[in-house]
Amino acid sequence: MARTGVGIRTAEARSERMAGQIHVYDGKGKGKSQAALGVVLRSIGLGIRNFSQTRVLLLRFLKGPGRTYDEDAAIEALQRGFPHLIDQVRTGRAEFFGPDEVTRFDRQEAQRGWDVAKGAIASGLYSVVVLDEINPVLDLGLLPIDEVVRTIKCKPEHLEIIATGRAAPRPLLDIANLHSEMRQHPHPESAEHGITGVEIYTGEGKGKSTSALGKALQAIGRGISQDQSHRVLIMQWLKGGAGYTEDAAISALRQIYPNLVDHQRCGRDAIVWRGQQQELDYVEAERGWELSRAALASGLYKTLILDELNPTVDLELLPEYPIVQSLLKKPRETQVIITGRCKNNPAYFSLASVHSEVFCHKHYAESGVELKRGVDF
Repeated sequence: MARTGVGIRTAEARSERMAGQIHVYDGKGKGKSQAALGVVLRSIGLGIRNFSQTRVLLLRFLKGPGRTYDEDAAIEALQRGFPHLIDQVRTGRAEFFGPDEVTRFDRQEAQRGWDVAKGAIASGLYSVVVLDEINPVLDLGLLPIDEVVRTIKCKPEHLEIIATGRAAPRPLLDIANLHSEMRQHPHPESAEHGITGVEIYTGEGKGKSTSALGKALQAIGRGISQDQSHRVLIMQWLKGGAGYTEDAAISALRQIYPNLVDHQRCGRDAIVWRGQQQELDYVEAERGWELSRAALASGLYKTLILDELNPTVDLELLPEYPIVQSLLKKPRETQVIITGRCKNNPAYFSLASVHSEVFCHKHYAESGVELKRGVDF
């Protein structure tokens, strides 16, 4: 029987891929730095599970002092939870500037950051090096592209390198194992509803659920210095088994902030295809929504991650209009992050203040790389 529509691939037994990959997240949509933080969290979780140290360098270009950034709170949450595993370096100035406004200071700061990056890559001490906003640094001509590409290409085999930011140059994309572009989709009608705090991540590329986990970290981080009440609910549909991309990351979150993170999943341990839905799929989808609806109405959570809700609705396991009604009535300060691919945009997309489509340009599976169980599929 031909299979059409949306299906979610579940965990399967495969040998684990040990080599680190080169990720590039670019595009005008939101979610690039968040996706990088999600990968960091995942890597730390895998290290905990495997009883191995996973050290991470967060090197942030173009993000000097004097301004706050979306990911600041998330990084604070990581550093408080794993102070011995997270190193952070910030370079640049706080102001935005274009190619005609580049100064000597900008070039010096970019070089300072790159010198740190080169040492970290060569040292073999790190499992992950995040080069946040290096793409626009290269696009502005602040660093020699050939040197950066050559250094990254010669990285230690185990090292995962994540490059983020708009306008990734072609030489960097050529050596990338994974390239996801975040495409922005505005919904001006969301302002008519007077609703804020609904973010949607969809598309075929990698980075949707990891971006959502970056938002969870951000919410927790905001609460650390306030009232410790920034509770997060992570609800996952179509993921009734074990061994998914987010498992290790969620475990790490719950280990450091057990009182702030709740996690529920629903579904059976099988791929759900359109036309082959079973009664249990409907029952499990409804169970997940009832838990989410109650959590949303309660006001107890500052962030709800509704992971894979989009394909659940697209597969007609849930009606979309009760979801619209619940989002319209949500507490104003509550953020809702909705993820997953879908062929037909549900009605609640019109409520999104942020909608990023993650478009897959390149994936390491295409070059014959063995996929990592629970990470890549």
